[in-house]
Amino acid sequence: MKKIYLIFWIFICLSLWLFNCATTGPGGKKSLILISTQEEVSIGQSLVKDVESQSKVTDDLVLAEYVNRVGQKIASLSDRTDLQYHFKVLESPEINAFACPGGFIYVYSGLLKTMDNEAQLSGVLGHEIGHIVARHSVKRLQQVLGLQVLLSIALGESSEVTQKAIGAGLTVIMQGYSRQNEFEADYDGTLYMTKAGYDPEGMVELFGKFKEMEKGSKTSSLDQLLASHPPTVDRIAKVEEEIKSFNLAGKQLAFGKEDYQSIKSRLK
Repeated sequence: MKKIYLIFWIFICLSLWLFNCATTGPGGKKSLILISTQEEVSIGQSLVKDVESQSKVTDDLVLAEYVNRVGQKIASLSDRTDLQYHFKVLESPEINAFACPGGFIYVYSGLLKTMDNEAQLSGVLGHEIGHIVARHSVKRLQQVLGLQVLLSIALGESSEVTQKAIGAGLTVIMQGYSRQNEFEADYDGTLYMTKAGYDPEGMVELFGKFKEMEKGSKTSSLDQLLASHPPTVDRIAKVEEEIKSFNLAGKQLAFGKEDYQSIKSRLK
């Protein structure tokens, strides 16, 4: 009986592996994903309600459209175009940005104030798009839900137990990513911003700003950002090495300083 049970689960797992491998990165990288895109978007929408009930989304339509335009440009060249991406600015002095499952990306006005050009902004948005492409939050959710709940989701079954399990898992995925996940999002984001025509040195500049702000920082929001990410010096070194592999000699890539400074002047 035990042998039959084991064979049954091996068959189920192999079937799921064959039919549920999804793109999770550049170069055709794939992973076993048991949560559908539709379910992922639904999960993201639940989180969005909480985010926007606690933080104010900017009512500056010019600022909002600018950030959305840059984000959509990068997202359209990413390895995941099965989503409708949403980019919004939250009015807060926090120096941070984050992504919810399903293509929902937020950047704080405090972070926008620290940056100098559009290339730096594209690095931030590209990094968050990288988390969504890699399905980092979904993978984390899969780790905490358990096989029985995942099978119910994969087979399209919905129950009160399943929904409660997902609700409990949301708390876990909002606690942040592993450092390996962050390095992966750095690489993906740098690649995507370069494809979109931005100079990847903008990402290096961004990390350089974080490094400078680390010195004697008394800002709790910055400390929180730095604590949940790999050491800034390591991020700079890895990105600089990765840029060398892009073969950018002779290419004219943009920083977009003038346009960004015009938008930055609108920040309160």
